Amino acid sequence: MDNEVQRGFETLAIHAGQEPDPATGAVVPPIYQVSTYKQDGIGGLRGGYEYSRSANPTRTALEVCLAETEGGARGLAFASGLAAEDALLRTVCRPGSHVIVPNDAYGGTYRLFAKVAQPWGVEFDPVPLGDIAAVRAAVRPETKIIWVETPTNPLLGVADIAALAAVARDAGALLAVDNTFASPYLQRPLELGADVVVHSTTKYIGGHSDVVGGALIAADADLGERLAFHQNAMGAVAGPFDAWLTLRGIKTLGVRMDRHCANAERVVDLLTRHPSVRQVLYPGLPDHPGHEIAAKQMKAFGGMVSFRMESEEAAVRVCERTKLFTLGESLGGVESLIEHPGRMTHASAAGSPLEVPADLVRLSVGIEDAADLLRDLEQALT
Repeated sequence: MDNEVQRGFETLAIHAGQEPDPATGAVVPPIYQVSTYKQDGIGGLRGGYEYSRSANPTRTALEVCLAETEGGARGLAFASGLAAEDALLRTVCRPGSHVIVPNDAYGGTYRLFAKVAQPWGVEFDPVPLGDIAAVRAAVRPETKIIWVETPTNPLLGVADIAALAAVARDAGALLAVDNTFASPYLQRPLELGADVVVHSTTKYIGGHSDVVGGALIAADADLGERLAFHQNAMGAVAGPFDAWLTLRGIKTLGVRMDRHCANAERVVDLLTRHPSVRQVLYPGLPDHPGHEIAAKQMKAFGGMVSFRMESEEAAVRVCERTKLFTLGESLGGVESLIEHPGRMTHASAAGSPLEVPADLVRLSVGIEDAADLLRDLEQALT
């Protein structure tokens, strides 16, 4: 593509890294289900491909698309979001390093830090990232990464990416932003000063609950090259069919996110008026503590909604009563999901500073007919 012409998000999502096949004219990149490649003499690689752990044309198409939609220098596709997170940690940190993480981070991220990185010698501190003074106070000489989720999973906390980027620069640390909940359609952390973006592409980017994957997008080529070395050396890469499915999903990300957001707003309106609901957590609400920041750095407020009931029993009962909202983990697919984070996705954080409220319910609002979703929630809450 002509990089001198600035293109909109939806155009990049459909075309970046996806030029028609020169041999056949196919408008969709083929699935290169291959492990090895013929070399034209020793060291004579065709297009730089020798072995599909190191590079695969289908994965390359996805990685180019990810980089361009996030506005980064290098995109890298992994077998899962946690594989991407692990590669970032192993690239930047060493035993004795320190990381600042959100005090309401995703349970799998907390498990990675507490059960894998910490025994390796990497220390971490959970900090409320909405409090910039608290983040500055938590910085140590050994701090290598300020790790951000915004919005957070599952409490929908919002962090000021630009302000945290300034803290990271002053500390000589990297700012890593997990952009899974917002997606690159709603939020562009690299433009706000982040050094690297993390995604579980399983979620909104894939969008159809049929593929597991992860990604890192680096702001500069040098960091991208270092991450690529670890991607190859550690080997947790996206397979060609997984890359193809993810690439297919990202083409419709813009139109899907518009519908996710519109449906979520309808759901939030219902929940805020319902007498059984004690509190609704959604960045689009004017009384949300991060509302102004979210409005500044996001295009819209996303499709994730959390709410609190009067008790754990009431929260569990709602989760068990829905019929259209499917009881299940994960998020970001076209279908609506409901879960009890304390017993499901965030069970690994039980007893830790990141433990979530027992009365919390999390919704991933899909793209079904909004009226049907509202009726389902009404009967589950009544």
